[in-house]
Amino acid sequence: MTAWAASAVLDSAEQVVGELAGQMADVSFEAVWKHLGDAVQVELRHHVDRDEQPKAPSVEVEEWGITYAGGSRVLWARLAVPGSGETVLDEWSEETSRGPNRLGFLADASDLLAGTLDPDMVPAIIAQIVVPRLATWCAVYTTEAASAPDRLAYLWHSDESRIDRLREELAGLTVPRTVAMQHHADSHVFAVPLTARGRALGVMCLGRPDRFPNEAVQFAEDIARRAALALDNARLYAQQAAANRALQRSLLPPSEPEVPGLDYGVVYEPAGEANEVGGDFYDLFKAGDGSWRFAIGDVCGTGPEAAAVTGLARHTLRLLAREGYGVAAVLGRLNQAILEEGERARFLTLLHGEITPTGSGLELRMVSAGHPEALRLRPSGVVEAVTTPQSLLGVFPEVVFEADTVHLERDDVLLAVTDGVTERRSGNRLLDDDGGLSKMLAECAGLSAKAVAERIRRGAAEFAPEPSADDLAILVLRAAG
Repeated sequence: MTAWAASAVLDSAEQVVGELAGQMADVSFEAVWKHLGDAVQVELRHHVDRDEQPKAPSVEVEEWGITYAGGSRVLWARLAVPGSGETVLDEWSEETSRGPNRLGFLADASDLLAGTLDPDMVPAIIAQIVVPRLATWCAVYTTEAASAPDRLAYLWHSDESRIDRLREELAGLTVPRTVAMQHHADSHVFAVPLTARGRALGVMCLGRPDRFPNEAVQFAEDIARRAALALDNARLYAQQAAANRALQRSLLPPSEPEVPGLDYGVVYEPAGEANEVGGDFYDLFKAGDGSWRFAIGDVCGTGPEAAAVTGLARHTLRLLAREGYGVAAVLGRLNQAILEEGERARFLTLLHGEITPTGSGLELRMVSAGHPEALRLRPSGVVEAVTTPQSLLGVFPEVVFEADTVHLERDDVLLAVTDGVTERRSGNRLLDDDGGLSKMLAECAGLSAKAVAERIRRGAAEFAPEPSADDLAILVLRAAG
């Protein structure tokens, strides 16, 4: 209910919805709000057959009742909106001329525009701001490039039933790219370009049956400046988010290999905003005839710097593994490569291992460089740590790594996670306090690798009510036999 034309009945409409919802008991339903120009209609729809008659709302409404449509039972009520769009516009213009309404209006408009970083939402917000306060209708056109034609991104009328007709009428409108007044059909049209940082982003066209007063023109120009800046910010944010999503995808395995005797599952959840690249990563790839490699790591921090180290680690692991270097030798050379990055370097924890299928299961040779310990789950439910803690990467130049050898028999499971799991915080407690992760893993005996990964993910999510502030990666290897 963002349309200001309906704000006068918003409280009453919310009360009606609450009363109708109270009659739903434990039935699942959908609430729908409709702005009909001179009225607001609220509807509660559900798919359960019920015979009892609904109770009338305690709020005064124009009409209310119950209807059936498409297998749905609909409780509805209609509330009249005081005055038409033109009346609201005229009354608001008079109030503006008498008092300091301008600053409050512009402040509210700025808050609404600043509340989204979705470029597709900005045109809708623009139209909702200006109708019916400044105009009877508003059409927002956007431009993708200076040479491209303007596209009608959003259209709004104070009488919603007239939007389709208005859309047809505007098909013949030539949209100016400069401030202009013109007459089209039965409306006076005021066009204001949306320009920010020297870039033409589109045009805001306002229409009303009479001429625009000076106050409305000034307000429209102020709104256009704020709207253009909001649209430009939203587009820049969306472009950056898209670029970083592409970068994030490039840092993850391009495909999942088939490994004889191995059932595996992975979970990866970056915790940053849409414009941040996570620092956690995992990999699983073929290293040579009869052997495969896996890795799960956590780069300190997020963003482009962390992504650079992630890319360096992932490509170094693959290259050296295919050159025949053992897991310990690979980590030694990766440590040196990170140190050579100088000030751009980031600390890195990493679990890297080699998988070799055997007649009785899988043989793993692993090095844990500052990483949370890997856990082995037996079919009996027994859980034990199977890696020796060693130095993390990017700190000491002359560290020597040694590999641990672990055998996974049929239905044994190896779990490796990043600290987004072990250090998940709820108040003063961490998930892995008192062996919390081991206890969670012990409950997964008999599950597939994917089911184990999902169980650990869900357990971490349920451990604390608030969203995680850290990336999360989970790698599960199970000897399938």
